[in-house]
Amino acid sequence: MKLLSSLWEFKEVKVAVKHAVQGALVTATMTIVGGLVGGPPGLLVGSAIGGFLGTWMTWGQFKPVPQILMELPPAEQEKLCKQAMDILRHVKVKDVVQLIKLVRGSEDLQEKLWAMFMDYITKEPEDTVQCGDEARAGSGST
Repeated sequence: MKLLSSLWEFKEVKVAVKHAVQGALVTATMTIVGGLVGGPPGLLVGSAIGGFLGTWMTWGQFKPVPQILMELPPAEQEKLCKQAMDILRHVKVKDVVQLIKLVRGSEDLQEKLWAMFMDYITKEPEDTVQCGDEARAGSGST
């Protein structure tokens, strides 16, 4: 878990739990209503209001991945650890510090661990993984 937490701190990835979808729905709904009521100018006004409301509703709902990982139930942590160990089974290191350095220096291992984590997240309902400006809707919760 320390390796996974360290890797996501390194990548500056955040996970939005539950509320991201609500914010997007509010924005879309207000855009549609604005368009129906006011035509093209209504789209602009509706999307602006919806965007503001969506932002306000989700403010503070994003948690860093290390926090999410530590809040997982022990069974889920064990599941993720097993998947990570399957990826790292050929790696020979003496301790976690050495393992973290090795993974941070290997784009291949980072990509494999990232893919494993994304696969886990997207199987859980109501989550959204956000990396920088990119957001990906998931289908499960952590």
